[in-house]
Amino acid sequence: MTSSSDSTASSGSSALTRRTLLGLASAGLAAALLPMSASASASAPGSARAATEAGAVAARLPAPTGPYGIGTVSARLVDRSRHDPWVPAQPYRELMVSVWYPAAPGAGDGRPRARYMAPGAAAPWDASAPHGIPKGALDFAATRTHAREGAPADTRGGRRPVLVYAAGAGDPRTWGTALVEEMAGRGYVVVTLDHTYESPAVQFPDGSVKDFGPVMKAFQEAEKNGTVPQLLKKTTDVRVADSKFLLDSLGSLPHGLSALVDRRRVGMVGHSAGGIAAAQTMYEDRRVRAGVNLDGTLEFNSEPQGTNLMPVAEHGLDRPFLLMGSDRPTEPSWRAFLSHSTGPHRELTLRGSLHQAYTDLSALLPQTGADRATLEKNIGTVDPGRAVTAQRAYVASFFDRWLKNEDDGLLDGPSARYPEIEFTG
Repeated sequence: MTSSSDSTASSGSSALTRRTLLGLASAGLAAALLPMSASASASAPGSARAATEAGAVAARLPAPTGPYGIGTVSARLVDRSRHDPWVPAQPYRELMVSVWYPAAPGAGDGRPRARYMAPGAAAPWDASAPHGIPKGALDFAATRTHAREGAPADTRGGRRPVLVYAAGAGDPRTWGTALVEEMAGRGYVVVTLDHTYESPAVQFPDGSVKDFGPVMKAFQEAEKNGTVPQLLKKTTDVRVADSKFLLDSLGSLPHGLSALVDRRRVGMVGHSAGGIAAAQTMYEDRRVRAGVNLDGTLEFNSEPQGTNLMPVAEHGLDRPFLLMGSDRPTEPSWRAFLSHSTGPHRELTLRGSLHQAYTDLSALLPQTGADRATLEKNIGTVDPGRAVTAQRAYVASFFDRWLKNEDDGLLDGPSARYPEIEFTG
């Protein structure tokens, strides 16, 4: 992802209580984010190389199944219409995105496969031992995706539907690459977004790296002052504002890709806090025609559940939306959302899964040599490969139906091909 451009538009602390950790986790702000700062701040720029020398391996991502090769580029986007919400002294908001798209036949010849993560972002991510992956076990910077850097786009099919992918809080924009590549290989343009100062580390084209220090400090102060729900609302508001700005920027994507996207066919998908952002952005911005929430609650606190609903849960949506959840008790905010929604909707459960089964952890953790107990602790009892396959199939079926007018019938009811998927609403 070495190609980059600037686009401008006008438009843990261990002192945190268990109650706060539960609240953050329920809002999609993974509790793992909180104690991460100590290890991340201790990491040096050479951490990725040191990990490799200590035996870290470059992981393999599951191959996409679609008919298209994939290209990718990255870009720095600058929103000069607002100060940065986490660092108010900065008079603009800057974000990093990656764009994944169908590549022209043979376009990958001679072009390198893109890195999974930029080195400056990979080092602190590795240092945090993310979601059960031991520090130094995987070389995230050396891991390669299936996309070719800067490959020419396939323009034979005309303009293509575009998806925005949002990762969970404390996770990098790359943490859903297995799903993102699948959708690009099926003919979508997919834009992944890092929320600066909330993502663990974001590397910009000039080599600078911005970490989550400002957000960590804000949460520590909110815990002290008893204002965590208000800060959770601010975090969601920032994510929605970033997402709206990204929608504004679809007309100025790098590498000429704006000519490839059909801005009348926009979808949004996210995991955890990213799923929250998908739902709330869709509620506030009618440019998003269809959305998918992968295991993100729709309320600002968890105690008692169902008492501090987000607007999207209070009022529902009138456009297609898919909820895919982990194997857990009924989520009250989802019940409220479904009862108020008039648009087409489905709720699915991935049997035997935990929260992170909807991320690249399903593909990466088994490659560390993790034993069954470790896999079950972090992913669940679901087979990791089947978790990836099922998620890809149902997300693709949903967006194909509502953005391409192509219906494979998978969402009509249970399928023997995917016994791990339960229709729950």
